[in-house]
Amino acid sequence: MNVPMELSRILITELGDQQVIFLREKDGQRSFPIMIGTNEALAIDRRLKGQQTPRPMTHELLARTIEALGATIERVVINDIREHTFIATLFISHEGETIEIDSRPSDAIALGAAFNTPIFVAEHVLDVVLNEPTTRQDRIALLRGRLELLGERINEHSQRLADEAFLAQTPPEIIEAMRRQLTEMRAEYEAIDRVLDKLG
Repeated sequence: MNVPMELSRILITELGDQQVIFLREKDGQRSFPIMIGTNEALAIDRRLKGQQTPRPMTHELLARTIEALGATIERVVINDIREHTFIATLFISHEGETIEIDSRPSDAIALGAAFNTPIFVAEHVLDVVLNEPTTRQDRIALLRGRLELLGERINEHSQRLADEAFLAQTPPEIIEAMRRQLTEMRAEYEAIDRVLDKLG
């Protein structure tokens, strides 16, 4: 079952690369935060305020492309959470057909913000995020687990991007995407490491 949600708040700070958006149940009291990148947070904030940029930014460009192709964004569904990472699907309608596109929640919400696109969250995702550990020790263990996982992924990406054979046979757009992911993972790793230092 998918639960209708709404974007209730955006927290943008000048410190750090991670910002926060809050989703709230439309017909209930449940809510939870999602950590997102600064670019995505600013894109969502701009679109909600109707602010225009001199030239289209990434999300504006993609939204205009979808519109130019005669398609519409039906809904955003956050349908899973894996290793503390939210998984979303963007549903696009085109010529009577619904197309499902795997997406980060932040990108999907940024795309749909200007069109008041409905947001849904799977019931089992709400169960997970609302029943996460709350004690200090549990939070530390959770962060350490995430840090370990990030460390493994950073090593994997770094090794691949240093492999000449891999670079020679891989399309440039995939290599560029991997480099972006590596940058994002390193930023998250450093942010979690700083939090763990403060928590001791």
